[in-house]
Amino acid sequence: MMGNVIVPAGLVTLLGVIVGILVLASVTGYVLQRRFSPQGDNEVIENLNQRIHSWWIMAILMGVALLGGRTGVVLLFAFASFSALREFISLIPARRADHWTLALAFFVVLPVQYVFIWQQYYGMYSIFIPVYAFLLLPVISTLRGDSQGYLERVSEVQWALMICVFCVSHVPALLSLDIPGYEGRNVLLIAFLIMVVQLSDVLQYVWGKLLGKRKIAPNLSPSKTLEGFAGGVLSATLVGAALAWMTPFSVLQAAVLALMIALLGVFGGLVMSAIKRDRGIKDWGHLIEGHGGFIDRLDSVVFSAPIFFHVVRYFWSIS
Repeated sequence: MMGNVIVPAGLVTLLGVIVGILVLASVTGYVLQRRFSPQGDNEVIENLNQRIHSWWIMAILMGVALLGGRTGVVLLFAFASFSALREFISLIPARRADHWTLALAFFVVLPVQYVFIWQQYYGMYSIFIPVYAFLLLPVISTLRGDSQGYLERVSEVQWALMICVFCVSHVPALLSLDIPGYEGRNVLLIAFLIMVVQLSDVLQYVWGKLLGKRKIAPNLSPSKTLEGFAGGVLSATLVGAALAWMTPFSVLQAAVLALMIALLGVFGGLVMSAIKRDRGIKDWGHLIEGHGGFIDRLDSVVFSAPIFFHVVRYFWSIS
């Protein structure tokens, strides 16, 4: 227990393991840099070290949020949603008539969604954006009387809210699940989801560099290869099985869910890459060193989080 926050059994151990992995990665990156890139001229090694540095920052923020309980997790992902929405909206050719719509998206819809998440009000956070916000915002834009590019403008704002707020908010929504015998440990479900998704990304990158030859979608994501995809997804599935101890699942159930999460992560990454290519950009932003923007880190989460949430919720509702 930290203050009045109860730390779930296993969370401190998990955070210790993550720190150990990051220390090993940092030492490896340092050795590789000293040996193969002393002048900083090896792009792959320099990018690797930038990513490791950013992973330290993200791991610390995530660790503090997890230790802070429900409020800390909700605040962290609300901030992530706000930053991601800002990146997405910056690519939309908004007109003056959209100013009120965008203001409502940022300062009403987003915070209200996370208030519902914090209150664990499933009946509202599950429909607030795809029903109420989706119907309200087009009305606000219509009242300004500007029809030029109307359908495209409205659709892009709706899609931005769906991706950056609705989908991302299902990560902290995992705290609201009522799983018998797992009370007070739901924060570990978030750790399970994030670890499987992010390790799948890393392992796809590693396997792709080692064995990658055949591109999956060269026009969307040139770095993704069939070998990297297969190696990363299968490795993430094994990682998920190994992390079954921190979940209410059996080893087989954890492996199946990890496989689902990894596959959805790949699909989410490809969809977000397609949007980037459509807009002619390489990264969504430059805030996270070596990773791009917030959406570049959340692209694998946005598809996996809501599906993982509802699969787990449905499974435990019928068990």
